Amino acid sequence: MGGHGPSGVGGDGPSGVGSHGLAGVGDAGAFLSRLVRLDRGAVVRLRSVGTSDRTALWARLPWGVLVVRTVAGVGPRDATGAAGAGSGDATVAAGELLAALEAGDAALPVRRDAQWRWPLPPPVSRPVETLPAVEVHRVAEAAAGTLRTAVAQGVGGRAVGQRALRDALLDHVPVVVTPEGVPGEPVEVSQRLIQAVVRMGFLGRPDPGRPTDVGVRVAGRWVGLVGPFGAAWSQKVVDLAVTPA
Repeated sequence: MGGHGPSGVGGDGPSGVGSHGLAGVGDAGAFLSRLVRLDRGAVVRLRSVGTSDRTALWARLPWGVLVVRTVAGVGPRDATGAAGAGSGDATVAAGELLAALEAGDAALPVRRDAQWRWPLPPPVSRPVETLPAVEVHRVAEAAAGTLRTAVAQGVGGRAVGQRALRDALLDHVPVVVTPEGVPGEPVEVSQRLIQAVVRMGFLGRPDPGRPTDVGVRVAGRWVGLVGPFGAAWSQKVVDLAVTPA
């Protein structure tokens, strides 16, 4: 899933446009292609990671989970190439950025910063558990099988809408972690997170001969699943409630 694009990608774009600053074109392309398959109208937020010449690609999946993959490259820059105002953090259409990468175009697509309306998890998180990637795959496949069966045969002999079934399955919590030696509530890992890391390819291909672990992490009221190629984050519902003033 790695690799680099044509020479020049990651430099300045045409005058007055700015550049996306991505050098990890293969990694970014893998992330964007999966994202666009799930949501053609998705936007992606590019955020430079400190001074490490790395860029975090953030997006929100249709079922309300944030996903992120960090790739090589300094990140978005203005037309002068400077890391000043308007640089280091930009939101663009995922499909347009994917097309630019495939064409070897260094220019940053039209900015759509106003379309990003979601908070990001805190930058510092703590690990609470490690899960085998093969088990995460198994849980995801079991949910998909349940959905197919329920759509075809109904539930209790009654037909149920596919969307209602899907939402019920996504809200299901197949994994509950009780951190050892750390006070606090049990950490619930919903099917939303599991489907996110699997469908975005963050776990790679399951290989019993080369076991892979998936980290469960918490950051404030956020719960995350972290795989070898990216992470998915969701907030607990209590934080999403609106309280009248």
